Amino acid sequence: MENLISLVNRLQKACTALGDHGEDTALPTLWDALPSIAVVGGQSSGKSSVLESIVGKDFLPRGSGIVTRRPLVLQLNRIEEGREYAEFGHLPRKRFTDFAAVRKEIADETDRETGRTKQISSVPIYLSIHSPYVVNLTLIDLPGLTKVAVEGQPDSIVADIENMVRAFIEKPNCIILAISPANQDLATSDAIKISREVDPKGERTFGVLTKIDLMDKGTDAVDILEGKSYKLQFPWIGVVNRSQADINKNVDMIAARRREREYFSSTPEYKHLAHRMGSEHLGKILSKHLEAVIKSRIPGLQSLINKTIIELETESSRLGKPIATDAGGKLYMIMEICRSFDGIFKEHLDGIRSGGDKVYYVFDNQLPAALKRLQFDKHLAMDNVRKLITEADGYQPHLIAPEQGYRRLIESSLITVKGPAEAAVDAVHAILKDLVHKSISETMELKQYPSLRVEVGSAAVESLERMRDESKKATLQLVEMECSYLTVDFFRKLPQDIEKGGNPTHSIFDRYNDSYLRRIGSNVLSYVNMVCATLRNSIPKSIVYCQVREAKRTLLDHFFTELGKKEGKQLGTLLDEDPAIMQRRVSLAKRLELYRAAQAEIDTVAWSK
Repeated sequence: MENLISLVNRLQKACTALGDHGEDTALPTLWDALPSIAVVGGQSSGKSSVLESIVGKDFLPRGSGIVTRRPLVLQLNRIEEGREYAEFGHLPRKRFTDFAAVRKEIADETDRETGRTKQISSVPIYLSIHSPYVVNLTLIDLPGLTKVAVEGQPDSIVADIENMVRAFIEKPNCIILAISPANQDLATSDAIKISREVDPKGERTFGVLTKIDLMDKGTDAVDILEGKSYKLQFPWIGVVNRSQADINKNVDMIAARRREREYFSSTPEYKHLAHRMGSEHLGKILSKHLEAVIKSRIPGLQSLINKTIIELETESSRLGKPIATDAGGKLYMIMEICRSFDGIFKEHLDGIRSGGDKVYYVFDNQLPAALKRLQFDKHLAMDNVRKLITEADGYQPHLIAPEQGYRRLIESSLITVKGPAEAAVDAVHAILKDLVHKSISETMELKQYPSLRVEVGSAAVESLERMRDESKKATLQLVEMECSYLTVDFFRKLPQDIEKGGNPTHSIFDRYNDSYLRRIGSNVLSYVNMVCATLRNSIPKSIVYCQVREAKRTLLDHFFTELGKKEGKQLGTLLDEDPAIMQRRVSLAKRLELYRAAQAEIDTVAWSK
């Protein structure tokens, strides 16, 4: 089971290295999911001495006021043999065998984070101690709770420390080691007070009573140690730390532990409790309990890690790749983003995505309806036919048939088809323009780069406008072709008029009778309707060829040509990603690295159910 604590040690080390300290963050935190033991106590409660007794070494800074100003993640690793040594997370290649140097480095690293003021920081220091004389255990030493600010500290320091401690111990995976001095009233214990707030039933709190040997004569701590004064789910553990005189005399820990055992076994009041008293017993019981908690949490931890990896990968994919540093890389990146946009645009036209069907609606409904509204029969009414026929004849009446009159009637009718033709071109242009905007909004990569999004949108719309102009020119030419050259066979097949122009005795302005003029109007209407039927099919072909097909083929060609002329700095202005997104991507990458490392670590550990 020892490898379980080692597993959590490695995961906590990875968390520290990759910036996961369990603070309030927009990123998922692995730190909070890992079982840990937080050491809580007021100043001068003997907290540091308890930790040093468990480790068996003097290594913690000492002094007046607030000495611990950053959380210290203390990971104890039992080795079978060899010399004791310590390693810091921020100095991974350096081994400390002199524990006085360890004490100095803790103080120096605290100052690096907080400055030489007496401020506090929630960023932990990671310290790993390897020794044959320790049990496998991980403890988090938190700043001591205080009631007043000392000189050089802000008035908020009392609340700041309390909030930091509460932030650690309120997490359900945190085991609380509450340190209280026996020579003070338990009701005033800072550690018991705050642990009761977050763990009212005492289900994850271990009570440790220090300074039992310093109690007033005639008093003892038996009621507390037996759980009568304040009951916790786990038995209270009493310890006897080294006195200040012992520390000044450099009394070693082995001798101190021996004196502690002798104290409990020889003191009548505590003799019956001696088997579960002392710092050695405390270390063993905490190690055993931590192993059990870790074992129970592993399945849930695996599930959490797997789920979080999927979430982080999804968001990383959504944010896209980081910006290349060289000009070639930037150009390639822009081209790839543009190709992605172009692909989405084509999918809309090809029916894979919605929108392309609107083009067909223009051809099948809008254009025919517009042609039908032209009302050629009104244009070819009797009075208008008479007017155009006589005007076309001029001063000399036609001899056989009014050919010039026919041509004027047909041309004046067909010229009105230009309106629906132009409207169809504009309608398709509007649809293509709308699909460009829709495709831009659906291209996830373009959301990262506002300038590139604007440039691509403008370039695409400019291309569509050029295509619209070409399409309008080609479509109007179709109408003009029909006006400029008539289908002769249509008129050859018409029945010939027996009358040769009416009664010559009548006025030149009344040379045709009504039935003859009606026949002319009817013939022209039939011809115009035939041409409209042809144009109804040819106009869509022209529009598709000039606009839709061309948009699919060359929408961003001009943009690509101009892009190739730009230098690295100009390309960089197009990739003006929001700094917040850039930072988010970096943070996600680190957190994803952490969770993948955690996944690999857990997969390599064999554990029994």
